[in-house]
Amino acid sequence: MRLTTRAIENLQPVADRREIPDALLVGLYCVIHPTGKKVWAVRYRNRGVNRKLTLGPYPAISLKHARELAGKALRAVAEGRDPGLEKTQARAAKADSIESVVEKFLERHYRRTNRPKTAHRAEQLLRLHVLPRWRARMVGDITRRDVRDVLDRVVDGGAPIQANRVLAVVRKLFNWCVAHDILAVSPCAGVERPTAERSRDRVLDDVELRLVWQAAGEIGYPHGPLVQLLALTGQRRDEVGQMRWSEVDLEKRLWTLPPERVKNRKPHEVPLSEAALATLKGLPRIDGSSFVFTFSGASPATGFSKAKLKFDALLPADMPAWRLHDLRRTCASGMARLGINLPVIEKVLNHSSGSFAGIVGVYQKHSFADEKRAALEAWGNFVAALVEGKPANKIVRLRGRR
Repeated sequence: MRLTTRAIENLQPVADRREIPDALLVGLYCVIHPTGKKVWAVRYRNRGVNRKLTLGPYPAISLKHARELAGKALRAVAEGRDPGLEKTQARAAKADSIESVVEKFLERHYRRTNRPKTAHRAEQLLRLHVLPRWRARMVGDITRRDVRDVLDRVVDGGAPIQANRVLAVVRKLFNWCVAHDILAVSPCAGVERPTAERSRDRVLDDVELRLVWQAAGEIGYPHGPLVQLLALTGQRRDEVGQMRWSEVDLEKRLWTLPPERVKNRKPHEVPLSEAALATLKGLPRIDGSSFVFTFSGASPATGFSKAKLKFDALLPADMPAWRLHDLRRTCASGMARLGINLPVIEKVLNHSSGSFAGIVGVYQKHSFADEKRAALEAWGNFVAALVEGKPANKIVRLRGRR
């Protein structure tokens, strides 16, 4: 029959799948499934073999459009080509496009193995610097020169350190491609970081630490005691800032971070010194809120940049620039100054590298719970005495007589 739109609309499903040929264009069929779904298809022969090419569903593809698509497919057959094979190859090529591979990498790997904030940052870098340059490319066509071109553009745009971060994410992307047999070799092989970086080594001295502590007292809740707890525990800003009361056991003097809130995805116990415990006990509690540091009760405290400006306004103008993360380094350096062994300090900071990297981390299962408690207690006593105005050398001597 010569298919018409009305005829197609009137076709009703039966128990078996049916193919209704179009008498106007030989080879075009309207396939009706028992569910009522209607799909366009073209039947043809290629090298003596019967083949079928599915064009798409009706009514998304109208009768007129179906005839146009079928005509193109049949012309390809007349030219000796196989439109079905070409469609399969095009689909496979699309699967290996940069855009498609990036989406798979983020969904199947990066978001599953990293914290949401880290995964979001990686996605931002890829969408800002990589996809606009490579969107129409196949992943196998990307060369080392292409990688360097992207990095050079980031550097030329005035963000040399960010170029290093872009390289790190792109390298992980292509390493994932190699691991999943999408590529044989990564185009990042041999590409060095475009910008040399120096790790920060800023440590607050005793006078600066006392001044920051006093400024925290003036600023008050939530950022003031939050910063004091950063100094006392040596933990990361977001770990302290997003602390929940359910993680804190005041009787056992223990703060337990769950895996989802820790960088290495492992539970981390932080013994609370007397000074840290006093800080926590002095905090207000908002009814119904699980957060230790919060404004509204519905979410953890934010606005660290504005809070930092308030701190700086209360500190001497000639005090060297400092960051909140420097308190973590100050805590670590301070414990070392008090004679705490490096492995214990690394356990306090929850470092999985350093003394516990590689095979040591696999077989070393000692929790260092007692050592961590003694270390943080000693550091807490040091800070408490420092805040009271005792000279640093006397503080160390007092510890030596205990």
